[in-house]
Amino acid sequence: MAESIVGIDIGKNAIRAAEVMNPTKPKPTLVRYHTVPLPEGAAHAGEVLEVGTVVEALKQLWSRGRFKSKRVVLGTGNQRVLVRDFSVPAMPLDRIKESLPFQAQEHLPLPVADALLDFYPLGEGQSESGPVLNGLLVAAVKEAVLANVRAVQKAGLDPVEVDLIPFALARVHTPMGESRGTVAIVELGASKATVVISRDGVPIFVRTIQNGSDDINKALIQQLGTTPEQAEQIKCNLGLAPNGYSPDWKPSIEVVFSVVSDLLANVRNTLSFWVSSRAGNDVEHIIFTGGGAAMPGLAAALADVLRLPVTTPDVRSRFVLGRGLDAGALASEASSLAVAGGLTMGSRA
Repeated sequence: MAESIVGIDIGKNAIRAAEVMNPTKPKPTLVRYHTVPLPEGAAHAGEVLEVGTVVEALKQLWSRGRFKSKRVVLGTGNQRVLVRDFSVPAMPLDRIKESLPFQAQEHLPLPVADALLDFYPLGEGQSESGPVLNGLLVAAVKEAVLANVRAVQKAGLDPVEVDLIPFALARVHTPMGESRGTVAIVELGASKATVVISRDGVPIFVRTIQNGSDDINKALIQQLGTTPEQAEQIKCNLGLAPNGYSPDWKPSIEVVFSVVSDLLANVRNTLSFWVSSRAGNDVEHIIFTGGGAAMPGLAAALADVLRLPVTTPDVRSRFVLGRGLDAGALASEASSLAVAGGLTMGSRA
């Protein structure tokens, strides 16, 4: 039997894991999926802050989820991960990666010794000095990544790879060989939003926006004095679809609209920047995902602001569901499954 591999998504409030067989096949088999909660402060924006707490949560996750494999792929991708266009002289990929510390320093906001570097090739080109390879430079703060790796190792797991979460999203939502045209994936999480532009299934642009769905909760608590529980209920139940609610809800509605307007403006500006820098590469439609995408009325508001069709695809269709998995129960976990499952698809299992 082929060996399985597990993708791990460490979020602010929970850790989620998906165990997949045959991850490189067009339609891998999802054999297990489970999630465990994390207490406040244990992790933030995908970075482990309290190692001991996260280690215990990982042990619970493996026990309760009955995962068989200990080989895992970790995801990274927040404000401390930079992804930029980058061109290097044409040479074998292994030599390019060896040379990155010497070529990338002027493009980084931190010392190269403090960063983990990678290069994602996109295509060949020509410069004044000769042939070049165009692609994406990926730079992550080393200590943040290593903290996650150490937590996983202390839990008795084997981290075989660390992968970029935006790439995982692209694999799931715009699979190579099946997708055509230029698509923007907008993932709205608790502490950030991620925009990934994919052309014919290949991710070619990644940006992280410092707006998350928790901004709504914080504004409701600060401006109206609601409890955290009340703020979450307002966001999830009222959202941007307040029809039928009494005038008493007007202050809450105004706060939600104000925060969401800022988020939508930042998404629009990000896409406008990309389109203006690449003539003839207009985005054709938006894939909207992440936990925040479920907020009532938000997908419609995104479509209105961007003047583009917006879809929220069912990620379950990307997998063959293994015996014992409940497709209905997975519906509420679709956005998290996209990250954890997508991480396994890029593995060399």
